[in-house]
Amino acid sequence: MVMTTNTMSTTGATQTTAVRHTINNHSQTRLDFAKAAPKAFRALIGFDAAARQGLDPALVELIQIRASHLNHCAYCLHMHTNDARKAGESEDRLHMVAVWREARHFFTEKECAALALTEAVTLVADGGVPDDVYAQAAAHFGDEELAQVLALIFTINTWNRIALSTAKVAGTDQRK
Repeated sequence: MVMTTNTMSTTGATQTTAVRHTINNHSQTRLDFAKAAPKAFRALIGFDAAARQGLDPALVELIQIRASHLNHCAYCLHMHTNDARKAGESEDRLHMVAVWREARHFFTEKECAALALTEAVTLVADGGVPDDVYAQAAAHFGDEELAQVLALIFTINTWNRIALSTAKVAGTDQRK
């Protein structure tokens, strides 16, 4: 087993903030982002809460699930599929999110527009956000709601990156 320790120096003192995870049979120590950067973590929680305001909870989970698929974030995917189930989402729809283009009849046109926008923003480096994708989303969402959807896409992508960078393990979510 390989063990690494992340340390940071603050005014001459050395502080270690780490979490041990076993990944692919290797032990790795990664920092606990919430403890190591509490102001940034709280700011992101606030941004996430603000992004969700006024959005349909089912749409929120669909967006978060799709971005988590694309980012290969098992931790967030597990969390948001469970949240969606608790909110009454059907198993059929949850199974179809990853292949929504081939299973459009499971989703409303508005949800499809949000899923397409989620893909474009999440994979922005692959070619930006195409005008037709943006126009389709704008046709289904007013300016304020579209801004909320975009903000939600930004936050889930940030959460995915935090979970992946810190080796969060699917099934270990301890939210209340």
